[in-house]
Amino acid sequence: MIGDNIKFFRKKAKMTQVELAEKANISRSYLADVERNRYNPSLDTLKAIASALNVPVNSLIGEEDTKNLDRDTKLPELTEKDERDIAKDLQRIMDSLESREGLMYDGEPMDEETRELIHLSLENSMRLAKRIAKKKFTPKKYRK
Repeated sequence: MIGDNIKFFRKKAKMTQVELAEKANISRSYLADVERNRYNPSLDTLKAIASALNVPVNSLIGEEDTKNLDRDTKLPELTEKDERDIAKDLQRIMDSLESREGLMYDGEPMDEETRELIHLSLENSMRLAKRIAKKKFTPKKYRK
């Protein structure tokens, strides 16, 4: 989860919550709630935290989870075909979501920031799922 990733990178940077909150221009109590996964930060807040930690936003959203998922054995990398398949599936999913009223809140259409967060979350989830599936279902004799 995002909060766990933020906490991981904060500790890796040897920063306290107070230091990170000051650098990201947010309150320490809000940062603590985000790290406990009580709140989902906005895209702007994620960018500020990522900048303060000197890591890409994707790392906070979940892509880096793949590096820590199984420390003993690394997950296989994605091929260009895998990347194309993910992009095509992701576009199909986003088109499907945007064509329905499912992405509205109280009758209001979804804003661009929320759309971007959903897109990033889906993309990272799909990439992680594809890498786990490749590891799980590739016969040992074909593994590199």
